Amino acid sequence: MITREYALSCLRQAIANPNADFRDGQWEAIDGVLNGRRQLVVQRTGWGKSMIYFLAAKFLRSQGRGMSLLISPLIALMRNQVAAAERVGVRCYTINSTNPKEWDGIREKILSDAADLLIVSPERLANDDFRRTILEPIADRIGLLVVDEAHCVSDWGHDFRPDYKKISRLLERLPRTVPVLATTATATSRVIDDIKAQMGESVEVTRGNLVRKSLFLQNIRLPSQEARLAWLSGILKTRITGSGIIYALTIRDAEIVSHWLRMNGIAAYAYCSKVLPPQDMAPELRAELAAKESWKAATTESAQVAAYREFLEDLLLGNRIRALVATSALSMGFDKPDLAFVIHYQRPKSVVDYYQQVGRAGRGIDSAYGVLLNGEEDDKIGEFFIKNAFPSEQDVKSVLDAIAETSEGLSRLELERKFNLKKGKIEQVLKFVMSDVPQPVVKDGAKYRATQYVRAYRIPADNILRLTAIRHEEMRTMDAYVNSRGCLMGFLCAALESPADSPHCGRCRNCRPDLALPETVEPASLQAAADLLRKSSVPIVPRRQWADPASAAVRFGLNGKATIPPELRMEEGLALSAYGAGEWGRLVQKGKYATNPPRFDDRLVEACANMIEERQLEKHPSWIVPVPSRRNNALVGDFADRLALRLGLPCWRGLVKVIDTPPQKDMENSAFQQNNVIDAFAVDGKPPEGGCILVDDMVDSKWTFTVAAAVLRRAGVPFVFPLALADSSNNGE
Repeated sequence: MITREYALSCLRQAIANPNADFRDGQWEAIDGVLNGRRQLVVQRTGWGKSMIYFLAAKFLRSQGRGMSLLISPLIALMRNQVAAAERVGVRCYTINSTNPKEWDGIREKILSDAADLLIVSPERLANDDFRRTILEPIADRIGLLVVDEAHCVSDWGHDFRPDYKKISRLLERLPRTVPVLATTATATSRVIDDIKAQMGESVEVTRGNLVRKSLFLQNIRLPSQEARLAWLSGILKTRITGSGIIYALTIRDAEIVSHWLRMNGIAAYAYCSKVLPPQDMAPELRAELAAKESWKAATTESAQVAAYREFLEDLLLGNRIRALVATSALSMGFDKPDLAFVIHYQRPKSVVDYYQQVGRAGRGIDSAYGVLLNGEEDDKIGEFFIKNAFPSEQDVKSVLDAIAETSEGLSRLELERKFNLKKGKIEQVLKFVMSDVPQPVVKDGAKYRATQYVRAYRIPADNILRLTAIRHEEMRTMDAYVNSRGCLMGFLCAALESPADSPHCGRCRNCRPDLALPETVEPASLQAAADLLRKSSVPIVPRRQWADPASAAVRFGLNGKATIPPELRMEEGLALSAYGAGEWGRLVQKGKYATNPPRFDDRLVEACANMIEERQLEKHPSWIVPVPSRRNNALVGDFADRLALRLGLPCWRGLVKVIDTPPQKDMENSAFQQNNVIDAFAVDGKPPEGGCILVDDMVDSKWTFTVAAAVLRRAGVPFVFPLALADSSNNGE
């Protein structure tokens, strides 16, 4: 029998603190697991929920019970959990997308009963190979099932993930004697009710106070990005010490913020889903990364991203950098007890999101800052995420009908070529419908096949409307928090339905204005930030593969291989701005719809010319050519003429559009985008000598540039440098 005294000695040993004690409810939850009960523990961030299941897994194994299975949502969270479990003395392993070379060895340990705890994502439960080779063989001897960040189970929750629904099917297979533990820091009453419905009404709910006494909360309204950048660099240099996290809503914003901070001597790096080392990375850090085995073994871009993100996490954990500028890719579960600040560059979409993220700070120190900045772009980004949260009824019908029409099934790539839908939307549809019971579609290898239920499937339109309304209400609540004049911690607790100790925390901007950080910015820093945003060009990386090799082969007389031959490729080019962002992006947005006359501002001509001159291109273009359009040829042509005049180069109009095509912005995926323009361009006459600058107003998928450049290269142009006024692609996380 495991006694409280023995469990406490294990806790003290695990955290190397001989004076530690259980927090209220910790031992009771561990005891509940050991006695086979189903529990939902709702406690604040940093309370110690993970210690419950680490110690419980250790004790169950000592009693001869089977391995514990932990469902965890994020890879960054998994790495922290593996390290923490090992400190407790638990043999812990994880199977995820970052460690495929380790899977076979881990599988052997699991099947031979040499593992105490396995951590997987909910998406792994949907993987046929994982289910067949690991989950099914051990299903009858699982000692404990843990569902971390359990709010993801509920579609009422802020971060509902369809794959979490598969957990309910796993629960149905487990004997009732197997204990189940669900944990979260954020669950309102209706989320709790939804979790109970999936775990069983017998589940015991423990709910604690969410007040974080170590956090000093402050909201600061700075509408422009340049003002927020200036404030960040100033405050990190003069008032805030220690290391922390700065959250941004989009990948591009994370990159801009981190670049700005490095320009100001602050070691900060972007942490996103597609992040790779920046060009201005500190040489000693670049050398250290290059020497890491995980980086040297990374042969694909995704593997490089995973290795680099792990490196960044270690740098922050070791206080070797001041900050990570992160999207939601670094959120739930990242555990650094001495994190001194969490600053939000933009407003999160919900109070729950905010509490989850700001709760990373101040876990093991007496005082930390949680500062929420907010600006003019917040609503636009929030609406984008809400609009794209669910697949449309028509998209679902199209995909299911196509799969139902073939007995062999269709791969994701085949669906992409069949429908004018983005890859992400197709994947969203498949994940959405496959999370339902009964499933209208199942995955068989690389193919998706219809089941007998496919024709009867109906998208839950009413439920989607309800959830969309909830998300809009969450945005309004977050806006109310931004503008609240009352106790900020009290506001968060009330929104999360958690009792506060008192109406006033005494630790926020509104309770203690004398402790607040200054909200002013230095004029010189503000001007420097504005200059950076004006100069924040976006690279146009050349495509290296055809989306539809067959049509490209017909057009260019190729062999049908996917690779775009080097002799047809464009160079890496530049977009002056992100569409609608910063001074240049806003000027492009304004000029795009100018009609009297159709004309981009002269300042954009000068900015593009300066950008080209400052970049000192390795290959020197001899002439300029605009991308032609049959609808609005004057706008880009006029801009190209003026840019050519400014650079002292001739402007050639011999690239012509020979067929009308729908706007590229209406094409959703690469195959449709490529084929929409594959036959659209031709060369009229002999091009001038030397390489050229190919000018367009917007770049998104890069297929217009790719095909137009291939046409020019085939006509004998030695190199083509693409130049756009704005990148209109969305790069949110």
